[in-house]
Amino acid sequence: MIESVLVVCEGNICRSPLACAMLARSLPTIGFSSAGTHALVGEGADPLIVELARDRGVQLKDHVATPLTDERVRGADLILTMTKAQRDQIEHAWPFVRGKVYRLIETEGVDVVDPYRRHRATFDLAVAQIEHGVAHWRGVLAGQQVH
Repeated sequence: MIESVLVVCEGNICRSPLACAMLARSLPTIGFSSAGTHALVGEGADPLIVELARDRGVQLKDHVATPLTDERVRGADLILTMTKAQRDQIEHAWPFVRGKVYRLIETEGVDVVDPYRRHRATFDLAVAQIEHGVAHWRGVLAGQQVH
């Protein structure tokens, strides 16, 4: 049974906080957290992602970027990454997690684009991809069958 999910991106200020908050809102019985492989530790969520999240009824104003750590990896029943490179990096650093690390859009073999320091259109694309991945994982986690 999946009780804790860790959502990972690079800086932990755009993609993973949004995906984490969206999943947590729709699956309140599961514990969700987020982290970054190269977290901008202590930084808040990017102002544009905060705005886009708010437009979707999700609050990110209190988010603080945190790094990916051994303790967080070990404590997660499932780890969702934004890219294949992040998945590979985690599996290389913590080989025992193989089989419980997936991309947010794994079934389609798609990486979620990194919008950090890019144009609004890239943020919009990233949010659309995150919404798509969240919809998939919402169904998977509600049924508790991981792939």
